[in-house]
Amino acid sequence: MSKTKVAVIGLGYVGFPLLCAIAKSGKYEPIGFDLSKEKIDLIKEYKSPIKDELAEKLVKEIKYEASNEPVILKNTQIFIICVPTPVDEQFDPDYGPIISAVQTVAQYIIKGSYVVIESTVNPGTCEEIVLPLLEKLTKLKAGIDFELAHCPERINPGDPKWNVLNIPRNIGALTSKGTKYLADFYRSFIDAPINEMETIKEAEATKIIENTFRDINIAYVNELAKSFDVLGIDLVNVIKGASNKPFAFMAHYPSCGVGGHCIPVDPYYLIERAKKSGFDHKFLRSARTVNNSMPEYTVNKLLMALNERSKAMKGSTIALLGLSYKRDIGDLRESPALIIRKILQKDYLADLRVYDPYNPEQSTHKTLDEVLKNVDAVLIATDHTEFREYPNEKWANVPIIIDGKNCLDKKKLLSLGLTYRGIGR
Repeated sequence: MSKTKVAVIGLGYVGFPLLCAIAKSGKYEPIGFDLSKEKIDLIKEYKSPIKDELAEKLVKEIKYEASNEPVILKNTQIFIICVPTPVDEQFDPDYGPIISAVQTVAQYIIKGSYVVIESTVNPGTCEEIVLPLLEKLTKLKAGIDFELAHCPERINPGDPKWNVLNIPRNIGALTSKGTKYLADFYRSFIDAPINEMETIKEAEATKIIENTFRDINIAYVNELAKSFDVLGIDLVNVIKGASNKPFAFMAHYPSCGVGGHCIPVDPYYLIERAKKSGFDHKFLRSARTVNNSMPEYTVNKLLMALNERSKAMKGSTIALLGLSYKRDIGDLRESPALIIRKILQKDYLADLRVYDPYNPEQSTHKTLDEVLKNVDAVLIATDHTEFREYPNEKWANVPIIIDGKNCLDKKKLLSLGLTYRGIGR
């Protein structure tokens, strides 16, 4: 394998760290392909196109080639597709990016090639969509002339511990021989167990149930938050109490919504695919409905808090803190903060200020002190460290705080005389 040419197609939050990991091993000829010239220009200057601590470090130490011209894929033995798999406005999976990537790769597949899909897909996608398309375009037979496999990505942006180099992976291919070959390939640059699945469809299903599990549990605590708000119970305190049970309980916490490219998207893949086979995932649909309702629920808490002070939302100066879906990163994908921003601006005509230190281009103010000056209320939609560590005495200058991430000290803030509302507390 020492001279095997490996191409990563799609150089975003999944693909670029993967390219770095493969290059770091020094065992392959690593190639990166992406349609974005802007990304490629950065990568050619050995700069990471994404905000990722590991990638930003490795990009300065490794050697690779990258291009937005498909010809770079010529003579590649292993193709790894890492393009986005979004859902449309009706929550149906959008296979456009994968189909486009497959069409590009097909031009360079020869006998003996390996094609790995890392993009998250619903069970059956590789065999029902990717395989027939590849066979049609290449005139080759999958499982005989070339191998098709699925190794669902596992990445956790901003995590200081878990990254592409140490997270265990699952892989399944059309043939057991192909599974073994590609599992050994991943073992050569990942220092973690690589589990060989019996079928490609089983490999596809692992990622879906991982993220659907989280979505269901988050929906459970979000619904509890609504219930406990009515009952006058602090849900966060209750969860902490329940967490001291040493078995059979896993803590999840309520918030203003679920973001990121995986949890709010992946359940729809399974819901829609099962529907085609005649099964209705009522439980999963209910969980999605609950989690999708949280941005509006959070805004309603702000509306009620303003009304308690005889103020209307329209014309009130509101500071929205945070736009990204997760703490201390700039990733905006599926962020509930974007929905909250839209509701406040378009539905309630609030005088909206925005501050996110990781998205300065979308912020209206440059500093936290500046954005909080003379506001009627604050809504925290992302629990960035800067917000969490802001001195309590400075928060005292804000009449109302709606803590959409339950990240501030409730008792201390209430003792300062301001109105504080969390989610479920």
